[in-house]
Amino acid sequence: MGPDKRTLKEACYLLLNCSLFSGLRSEERAEVAALARVRTFNAGETVFAIGLPGDQMMALLSGTIRISVPSSGGKELLLAVIQPGEVFGELAVLDGKERSADAVAETACTVAVLDRRQILSFFERNPSAWPSLVKVLCQRLRHTNQVFAEVALLELPVRLAKAMLRVLHWEADSAAAEPAKIRFSQRELANMLGGSRESVNKCLRNWQRTGVVRISEGSIIISDRRALESIAEPA
Repeated sequence: MGPDKRTLKEACYLLLNCSLFSGLRSEERAEVAALARVRTFNAGETVFAIGLPGDQMMALLSGTIRISVPSSGGKELLLAVIQPGEVFGELAVLDGKERSADAVAETACTVAVLDRRQILSFFERNPSAWPSLVKVLCQRLRHTNQVFAEVALLELPVRLAKAMLRVLHWEADSAAAEPAKIRFSQRELANMLGGSRESVNKCLRNWQRTGVVRISEGSIIISDRRALESIAEPA
């Protein structure tokens, strides 16, 4: 059963205002929205998997989606948490090749799907839209390079502090709260770092003793954000 008219209307509105199409004229954005199909995913459901053919790009309309790649020992390296209004799977627009990461619904999600052939045809008719796509691709590439560089070069406390600050940025409501709270589990943070839960727990316990964080009922509360920022950016 397809989405109702209200869902389609809301989907079109959100798609029109997503980052990829924000620089387009209103009539151009309306044309893109008309091409979209709306899909829903349950929490934990795979949106797409690494290595599978990629012939679609997507815009998240509601919920959150995790983007990750497998790492050693059967773990995953979490690259990003996609928020409503953001585009993902955009590499498929350019080359139509295999997916380079896994996308899994963290919560129940609504997604606008754009087929590669349709969106390429749109860009051919509207060449002024290309800079917006290139900007999104560059931002994604810079972020991915940063994550891999941190795993390869930085000590675990620095990587953990950076990851926690990144999570706060992803979760806007947590970032605005005082004190800020990390909803990710210690195992999930370890997956982001390519480390172990034990090493993350040891680091957090040390920070708790010095007043940087407080571990409470499965959550990590940031008691001293400036101290965490100092750890993330050592002099």
